[in-house]
Amino acid sequence: MRPFLLVAACLLASSSTVSNAGEDQRQLVQMPEKMQQHMMSNMRDHLAALNEILASMAKGELEQAAQVAEFRLGTSSLESHGASHMARFMPEGMQKAGTSMHSAASRFALKAQEGEALPAYKALSEVTKACVACHAAYRIR
Repeated sequence: MRPFLLVAACLLASSSTVSNAGEDQRQLVQMPEKMQQHMMSNMRDHLAALNEILASMAKGELEQAAQVAEFRLGTSSLESHGASHMARFMPEGMQKAGTSMHSAASRFALKAQEGEALPAYKALSEVTKACVACHAAYRIR
């Protein structure tokens, strides 16, 4: 299977947990306006980082993908994203989902550094799986 098809299949499989019908059943997490803006900015950067990772992988630049993953999404990024300040506004499950995503990104970075694309794509799907799970369960206001 071509790598981009694998990524698409993983994303589609992960997205099956999101319901498109009816009222939004996700848990509402209320936080101050500045924190909401901060969180949304972080998530936009996470999405941009995922895009950069995929673009690097499509060019066969796994080391570049690993660097982006670790320093923009991985555990090395926690301080720059203000994770400790954000956590106090999040329910425990949301905190765990975030920790899962950051840890998965660091595992992906290590796997990508090994230089084999297919195992790296599989590891990357664990990152997006954590994103999908969090977005399926929580919303902010």
